[in-house]
Amino acid sequence: MTGKDAGFRIRVERDLRDKFIEMCRAKDRPAAQVIRDFMRQYIEENTAANDTEAVNKQKGHS
Repeated sequence: MTGKDAGFRIRVERDLRDKFIEMCRAKDRPAAQVIRDFMRQYIEENTAANDTEAVNKQKGHS
């Protein structure tokens, strides 16, 4: 990783957490890594969507 790491805490239903941890273990993947991968994917997908919206606004589309 680059730079300083930062953490945060989230609250989720126990059942959701337990199923998520179970799935990660079944796939031999650390839960934290799965969450980081999801975050990167989410940013990538939404950055592309935001870029498209900005271009459409500049062209006069709503």
